[in-house]
Amino acid sequence: MIKRLVADSCADLTEEMKAWTEVHLVPLTLTIEKEDILDDENFCQKTFLSKMKNCSECPHSACPSPERYMREFEGADEVFVVTLSRHLSGSYQSAILAKQLYQEEHPAVKIEVVDSESASVAESLLIIKLRSLIEKYSFEETVKRITAFRNSMQTKFVLEDLDVFIKNGRLSHLQAILCNALNIKPLLVGEKGQIVKLDQARGVERTLKKLVESVVADVKEATTRTLAIAHCNHPERAEAVRRMIMSQVPFKDYMIVNTGGISTMYANEGGIIVAY
Repeated sequence: MIKRLVADSCADLTEEMKAWTEVHLVPLTLTIEKEDILDDENFCQKTFLSKMKNCSECPHSACPSPERYMREFEGADEVFVVTLSRHLSGSYQSAILAKQLYQEEHPAVKIEVVDSESASVAESLLIIKLRSLIEKYSFEETVKRITAFRNSMQTKFVLEDLDVFIKNGRLSHLQAILCNALNIKPLLVGEKGQIVKLDQARGVERTLKKLVESVVADVKEATTRTLAIAHCNHPERAEAVRRMIMSQVPFKDYMIVNTGGISTMYANEGGIIVAY
């Protein structure tokens, strides 16, 4: 029996995970300055960050087509698909349509689409968990367990540069002015797939300390969990956050990755995303 894990390209994977043969990534498309950039292995973060810095218009993304997802279903008996939050992208709905169309022609193939209700390394943690589950459990039991795991996860992030959030309307004009003028950096959290502000502070370092305090305060069963951190072109900051958290919380393991295309667009240079 062939079991396959499929995810959209917002999942930020380690080099080891990219080599897993059962994991297939489906790229979203980034558009900036009327140029379409596929979020795949050829994505250049340095070039994209430079384009964002010099572009007056807000970059945006397009989700994969159902046909693109369906290509990854070929030959598999069981498929699990992990996507961006349905509130942040059309990727989930595209995957759902792909499932419906594919099963019309291949009714025996089992397909589950998992809305991560998050992004970036939260998707990565779901992939890691699924990889262990499909080795031990039936398709139906895996669905139950990955849903419970997803519901127990937390994703928090701190952005040094709020430019994309301002341009795409996630911050009001007045909030944007105040944040920029006072150097206020919000601590943001994913709640059921939506992005909300949990706290804020003046300066990114103070906000990162609030992030650490928040993780320490609410993490449960840390000894069975992996701490996942994605950074946008700032490995030193990611390592500092890891040290601060793991000096106080006994996570089983950790992973640190640089952001891919979609996460780079939203996190912007210096952004930190934490999932657990």
